[in-house]
Amino acid sequence: MDPRPILLVTQYDGGRFAGWQRQPDARTVQGEMERVLGRLCGGTHIPAVGAGRTDAGVHAHGQGVGVRVPASWTAPRLRRAMNALLPEDIWVADAHRMVPEFHPRHSATARRYGYLIGTDEAASSPFRRRYEWAVTRPLDVAALQHEAEALPGEHTFRAFAVAHTAPIDDHHRCIIHQAAWVPREGGWVFEVSANRFLHHMVRFLVGTMIDVALGRRPRGTIARLLLTPDNADTSPPAPAHGLSLREVTYPNALYATEP
Repeated sequence: MDPRPILLVTQYDGGRFAGWQRQPDARTVQGEMERVLGRLCGGTHIPAVGAGRTDAGVHAHGQGVGVRVPASWTAPRLRRAMNALLPEDIWVADAHRMVPEFHPRHSATARRYGYLIGTDEAASSPFRRRYEWAVTRPLDVAALQHEAEALPGEHTFRAFAVAHTAPIDDHHRCIIHQAAWVPREGGWVFEVSANRFLHHMVRFLVGTMIDVALGRRPRGTIARLLLTPDNADTSPPAPAHGLSLREVTYPNALYATEP
């Protein structure tokens, strides 16, 4: 019988992982999920394919993970079994049976990230500093918003990607659906959604916008850098621990009607 495609909506604390992608000598989210899948499927290697490859230290509230398991597994049963065996820093929040054409990365129409900035004194608390970047100097919030307004639409993001990490023929173009700084208790969150993201892209954007808001760079820096061919003049990326993959969106037609 053909393997059953299932989408596992997965959350994880990235602090103790060397990123999403499996590595032979490091602890990764993909490696842990595939270890559990192997136990549940009689020792057979079951690939866990993510919608995106989060870096070391980056978290997820809604990573899309696609697996193909024996047809005896329903989505709810697989979710329960995995949560019973996964380590405490990974949790499958939801599971859906998908149609055979589903691919966790290629089928995604949008990804949404959030980056947390802490601006109050308590941002240095051990209960917050693992998940947000504490910025102690006053921020020019109007400047932050001004820089974010340059992002929606289709642009080339070579200035906001690690060089030589994309295929040589990649155009580095992304369509930003939404980008804004939103107030939250104790600070701000940068919310951004797009059809795709490049390596370190959100962290480069946040690092550059914070430099503008601190007066280190002039307003209009983001718009100017979107026209440059490389990242030579881009600010250093923001720390990984403030970033989380919040949601991955798939077309409704890819969700199977059966459990």
